[in-house]
Amino acid sequence: MNAVCRVTRAARAVADGGVIAYPTEGCYGLGCDPKNRAAVTRLLHLKRRSWRKGLILIADCWARLAPFVDHLPEAFADEIRGSWPGPVTWLLPASAAAPAWLRGESSRIAVRITAHPQAARLCRHARRALVSTSANRAGRPPLLNARAVTRAFPGLLDAVLPGGLTAPGKVSQIRDGSTGERLRA
Repeated sequence: MNAVCRVTRAARAVADGGVIAYPTEGCYGLGCDPKNRAAVTRLLHLKRRSWRKGLILIADCWARLAPFVDHLPEAFADEIRGSWPGPVTWLLPASAAAPAWLRGESSRIAVRITAHPQAARLCRHARRALVSTSANRAGRPPLLNARAVTRAFPGLLDAVLPGGLTAPGKVSQIRDGSTGERLRA
């Protein structure tokens, strides 16, 4: 099966409410439709992660993230836009459309325009932003390839998109959109 068919199949799994794994900048990610509460709940169950921590959303363009964000803080808007696409996640004020199952106990939401070509292609094919959390059980190291993901989650995912990482093992930076502070290097 060629790369386009694999991306199309993974995008279809997302649209059907599935949970998938795919390569990102630094590690494999688990993802699903952020508006599908059942899919998000299943993803959190697979990771053994509390909803209270919140989740990151990735997209290929701002238009897919904008509905989840109330506004770009004016003081950092240029810096935010200038960091994308890239491995920088920003905590921004959540819109009323951003459900608690994505925000956790926060009034903000974590968003990133990905620089990973395959992850961006997946968002385009799925026509939506995706939940993006490291493919691992809570407290375990992130997984770096499709084989490791398949072993860790045998038969539990609706699709595993093979592909390489652009910065293996390097976690994405998380920054506060209201202060510019780095929360995770």
